[in-house]
Formats: sequence, C-alpha cells, structure tokens
Amino acid sequence: MIDLHHEDCLAGMRAMPDESVDLVVTSPPYNIGINYGTYKDTSKRSEFIRWCHEWATEVHRLLKPGGSFFLNLGGAPKNPLLPHQLLLALTEESPAFILQNTFHWIKSITINTRKGEEISAGHFKPINSKRFVNDCHEYIFHLTKSGDVPLQRREAGVTYADKSNIKRWAHTDGNDKRCRGNTWFMPYDTIMSRDKDRPHPATFPVDLVKQCLTIHGVTGSTHLLDPFLGIGTSALAAQQMKLAHFTGFEIDDGYFAAARERLEADLENTSSQLI
Repeated sequence: MIDLHHEDCLAGMRAMPDESVDLVVTSPPYNIGINYGTYKDTSKRSEFIRWCHEWATEVHRLLKPGGSFFLNLGGAPKNPLLPHQLLLALTEESPAFILQNTFHWIKSITINTRKGEEISAGHFKPINSKRFVNDCHEYIFHLTKSGDVPLQRREAGVTYADKSNIKRWAHTDGNDKRCRGNTWFMPYDTIMSRDKDRPHPATFPVDLVKQCLTIHGVTGSTHLLDPFLGIGTSALAAQQMKLAHFTGFEIDDGYFAAARERLEADLENTSSQLI
C-alpha cells in the first residue's frame, strides 16, 4: 500500500500512531541554498537545526524500538560542517537517537588498480574553484533508538573476489557473501533530460534506498516512511521491493505530481514486462 500525502510532513506525521513505522529513509533539505520549487533552502543555521529536530522528534515517536532511520545528508565545500552539526543535535537533544552506523554514499570515484589501470566511474557536479575539490560523496547516517539493532550485513553484502576466503574464514559459514562495509558506490542512472527524468535538484538513486532496506531487513509487514518524498524515489523502491506499506509526504505541487507519475510508469513497465 503506497500512501502519498500532499502536505507538510510535520502535520502528517503528527496524525500517525506511535511506533507504527519500521524504517525511515529520507533526505531533507540541506540548507545550502539549493533551488527547490516551494521550500526556501536558506534559513539561519540555528533555525534550520531547530526545525530538523522538530520533525525528527516525530520520526523518533513513530519509529518502532527495533526500527532504523537512514538519514541522507550532504554538505558543500563552503559549508562542510552542517551534516555533523545536525547529527549532533539529533543525537544529543531529547528525544535523542543513537548513531549506530555511518555510511558514505560514493557518487563518483577513481580507482588505480594493481595492474596500473585508472578507472573512473560515477557522476559528480563539477565546481570551478582554486580552493575546493569536487564533492563526490554524501553521508547516510544510520540512527536507531537503542544502538543495537541487528542488521542483515551479508544479505546486503557482496561476493568474494578471492573465493579461497570462503573456506579460509570461519565467519563466512561457507557462503560466498561478505559485508559490504560502510562505503556504498551507487551512481545516478544516466538520463537524457534533467527536466523530464530528474526534475528535482537533489535526488538519490533508487538502489540507495533499496540498500538501506536490505541491510535493515524487510518482512511481509514492513512500513517505510519518507517525510520528504520529493519525486518519489523511496516510494519507487518500496513499490519495487513489494513492501507492505509506504507513507510519504511532499509539499511541492510539481514534485508530488512527478512522484505519482513515476510510480504509475513503473507499474505500467512492470505489467508490460510480465506480458
């Protein structure tokens, strides 16, 4: 069941019952001057953090004791401390979350192989600066109420490059799957038109949401919440993974319409593939 609400997330979440959500995956505004349609991303730092603590208080109330809150935050070369300042507010002020894991979403990377090859992959937004380098990653803060929520590390893991490790290490239990770790390289999908295919200035890939869902673990009754729906990426992940329940809130008319269109197109595409 996909529930999309065209309203402010604070009002919407306050109408939901306590401890009714298993997972929260969201990316709020970063307060770094991004040009959103309705929301003005230029609040004073103290006001922004106060507002974030307000909606995060509702997230804390809605989250089940064993739930996970995956918070995607990015900074800017001129404003690198904001993600950490916000994180401190959410983990120090009551009701406080506990930071259980920090994942690094790598959007672009260059690797020098042992054979001397240089491989570059992914997408980044280049900047013209003599002081700063291109920012190629964002944070995924994994917040919980207790700090001891078990994760499906192997389920969300990767296969061994050296298969001899499967027998060498006892912790494998004979399975060709290991923990991926806290660096997640997940580039954006290649698009033909930004206005048509990605009409939002700050999106994340569907696979990033799926990775969060997989590493926490989902059941036949999992309820996912995204207070900042945007163009519906988290809803799309919930639909494709066949979650029991998804709730999302979005205040912008255009983004809300785009989210519904993406979900409908995904259903049509799935139906045509089945035929």
